[in-house]
Amino acid sequence: LQPLVAMHITQMNWECLLHIFSFLDKKSRKNLAQTCVKLFRVFQDPSLWPLLHFHSPAELTKNNFVLGPALRHLSICWHSSQVKVCNVENWMKSTLQQNICKTHEHIVNNFLQQVCNRCPNLLSLMLSGCGHVTDDCITLLLMSCSCLNTLQLENCVQITDRTLEAVILYATALEILHVDFCRNITEAGLQQVRKNRPLLSLKAERSADMIPDKKPGSNLPAERAFKKLLWH
Repeated sequence: LQPLVAMHITQMNWECLLHIFSFLDKKSRKNLAQTCVKLFRVFQDPSLWPLLHFHSPAELTKNNFVLGPALRHLSICWHSSQVKVCNVENWMKSTLQQNICKTHEHIVNNFLQQVCNRCPNLLSLMLSGCGHVTDDCITLLLMSCSCLNTLQLENCVQITDRTLEAVILYATALEILHVDFCRNITEAGLQQVRKNRPLLSLKAERSADMIPDKKPGSNLPAERAFKKLLWH
């Protein structure tokens, strides 16, 4: 009988290596990639990265993933106490909180800019608890990712009716839109979406019923002022 000869992982063909990498999470993929040049090239193969999910702003800076044209589904969801400050109205934040938010804002905006530049085939995007995502970010993404068919925004406090206007103007492939618990979305904006995109599946849980951001001394409409009094 011929003795069995052990094969080193780097002797495997490209398809086998991609298959091995597909079973690993982002951190494990990066650790394996750092062992040799060949495995690092496998790590960089865009076809390995059709799906990305992040749980905190810090994860966006770890450089243990690849953004490329193969990305189809992106999810950024965080709810930890470390980022609750991001959802506080700006005028209420202390200097320390403002500095924290500036760091998060830079991280998030830089990441989404890269998505716009590198991921034209993105099909679905979910953002939850992302307090620094702005209308401008979403508008640019809708213009850059023309294949997007699902957009889910939850508890994104800076999202306003301007995002809804961008959906009407640019999101020609969009089939599903969720804007849940986005306190600066109005019923008038939602009605415009329903009017101009009647086939779009639109969901807006609580958004138009929540108290919008207002600085002290600003005049709230009577109905919303009454709601705010009740909530306090």
